[in-house]
Amino acid sequence: MTQLSIRPGDKFISNYYEVLTRSGQLHFDHEGNVRGAFQAVLRACAKRVSWDLVTEFPIKASKTTLRVDGALLDESRLVRGMWEAKDERDDLEKEVRKKLNLGYPGRNILFQAPQSAILVQHGQIARKEDISQRDALVDVLKDLFEYRDRHIMDWEDAVARFKEEVPEQSRALKELIDREHKKNAAFREAFAAFVETCRASLNPQITDEAVEKMLVQHILTERIFSRVFQNDDFRTRNVVVAELEKVVTALIKGSFNRHDFLRSLDPFYKAIETSAEQASTYEEKQTFLNTVYERFFQGYSPKEADTHGIVYTPQPIVDFMVRSVDDILKKEFGKSLADHGVHILDPFVGTGNFIVRIMKQIAQTKKSALKYKYENELHCNEVMLLPYYIASMNIEHEFLEQTGEYRPFEGICLVDTFELAEPEQGALSFMSEENTARVKKQKEAPIFVVVGNPPYNANQQNENANNKNRRYPVVDRRVSETYVHDSRATNNNALSDPYVKAIRWASDRIGKTGIVALVTNNSFVDDVAFDGMRKHLLADFTSIYVLDLGGNVRKNPKLSGTTHNVFGIQVGVSISLLVRTPERLDGKVHYLRFAENATQFTKLEALETFGSYEGAPWTLLVPNNNR
Repeated sequence: MTQLSIRPGDKFISNYYEVLTRSGQLHFDHEGNVRGAFQAVLRACAKRVSWDLVTEFPIKASKTTLRVDGALLDESRLVRGMWEAKDERDDLEKEVRKKLNLGYPGRNILFQAPQSAILVQHGQIARKEDISQRDALVDVLKDLFEYRDRHIMDWEDAVARFKEEVPEQSRALKELIDREHKKNAAFREAFAAFVETCRASLNPQITDEAVEKMLVQHILTERIFSRVFQNDDFRTRNVVVAELEKVVTALIKGSFNRHDFLRSLDPFYKAIETSAEQASTYEEKQTFLNTVYERFFQGYSPKEADTHGIVYTPQPIVDFMVRSVDDILKKEFGKSLADHGVHILDPFVGTGNFIVRIMKQIAQTKKSALKYKYENELHCNEVMLLPYYIASMNIEHEFLEQTGEYRPFEGICLVDTFELAEPEQGALSFMSEENTARVKKQKEAPIFVVVGNPPYNANQQNENANNKNRRYPVVDRRVSETYVHDSRATNNNALSDPYVKAIRWASDRIGKTGIVALVTNNSFVDDVAFDGMRKHLLADFTSIYVLDLGGNVRKNPKLSGTTHNVFGIQVGVSISLLVRTPERLDGKVHYLRFAENATQFTKLEALETFGSYEGAPWTLLVPNNNR
């Protein structure tokens, strides 16, 4: 349960009253005079409980969209409370009734004027205070932040129960699959066919057990996507889902009833569905589903989550990177993300946040260009089934929002990006005929921009799980003959990290000119083992911009992953913008690092202030022989 620890003497409370005093001894005519000061109080309180205050938050009423002055969103992006500022001369109770009648939610909303506040909960006035007194302000704030709506309690309880029950459900499904293998010929045939498509598409060494896990994931989560996304054709329209449903259909012909089997998880599904309905915008729903996905893997398969690095990119990082790429294109190449010929690839798309943000940037630059880009020059890959589902839906919904027209997104492939570097074995075959065509189109595309968030799991915490990353002969050889070959370090194990492979692969993929923009582990910046990598980056790129976000808890135990790391993880993080122009001169290195103890909030706020790379205060570094 959330508990807000604040006192009347806290600095941000004192600052609020100092603003009021300076503005005229608590005498105000307009809400704007004090709205900023009160907003600062709410933001400080939100920070203490790891929430966000989102200003001008949209809420859907019956026939229109309204905007409340602020909404408090928790870590799952669920709305926990709202705030509406009013003039001192307003009749606050009358204003409350007026707003509620317009459709403002009455679950937990604070109506605030400079000297008074009314807290509405469950549609009724729960508290009315004279907040010219500090104690009264503290009391009303605590009530606002500590309130738990029914759907919030259901969600928290469901998550706890889900973590307990999903492993058991997974074991039960595995036992069912084993039984059907023995007695159900149609299932054996369908399953075998799907295994072959997975080996051609994802990994030639993929095991039957891994494919069974994919099938289990699909059965456990299909309801979430079909209901939360409210798409009745989800099973038939998505090319990969259709292949999986063939196997499920064969399973059902035996003794399996999907609904009955999953009945014990109904509270979890219903909690997800109810909580998703609370998201007023699709962006909030998207973030919420990302959280659901992360929590699914925490309960379902911690080992798999560790292998693939199930961590999603904070929006300020995505915004900064996309705007930076667009600005670099304009400055260095006289192009933009909206221009024909600028093929863009996110090789590790996750749930689609980078591609969605790129679509927004294109629409902002030249809306008429979006349809062509969507159909021809936006590409992305995902190797894991669940994020592939979410990314497909998120990207398609963004196109619908921007154009008013629904079109399936054919630029997404269910495929292992590193596998695409390997020589083709016989006829190209990736999962299904349509997915194969998409992969072939992407392989032939002249990629100009590679952008995204590669797997980050350097030195996995659970080495005893024998959960090592797979090898890729071509990409591994490229790392070996460049980064490893030119390293003077005796221990090069760190160069087997997936993010290193991602940088090597992307450097090769863009060809003679282009941009690589990746957010990764920051160990390559100064660790000894990466001296050869730094040498090659200088030779491979004309300009290098590294924004070091720090947060390496392993190097500095005084730091906290949740407080100081932008991802909430243990390893340091950096944003790299690598630019290759035709002249291919030795790279100029532009570097920016935050203070060691800078918080996550400070770093993300700075990225929003910078806007793009052009707004950041870079330092030009001079490379030396020590690399």
